[in-house]
Amino acid sequence: MLAIALVVVASLVPGRDLPDLEVSDKTEHLTAYALLAAGAVQVFARRRSWAVVCVLLVLMGIAIEFLQGAMGLGRTMDRYDALANTLGVLVGLATAFTPLRDALLWLDSRLFRG
Repeated sequence: MLAIALVVVASLVPGRDLPDLEVSDKTEHLTAYALLAAGAVQVFARRRSWAVVCVLLVLMGIAIEFLQGAMGLGRTMDRYDALANTLGVLVGLATAFTPLRDALLWLDSRLFRG
């Protein structure tokens, strides 16, 4: 929930108030949403839950783009940002089919039970 709140806040504050990461903003969008979706894969066991969370993340990304356009804080709505968000969600979901699927379990076993 904290990660989602961070993405929402970073998406809605005026752009001049954000640090320049010297990467494409599309890369920032893709990375943020990939991490959110990958987190859902880590937290939820059922594929149905992953699907629900991923659909909600895509809808959140679209809603944020509309809000950026409507708020008048120097941010603009960009459909390519929404596309980058969606691609990020798909990348994060894809971690379910890699060894990264159990990264938090591995980390837990090393840090707290090892």
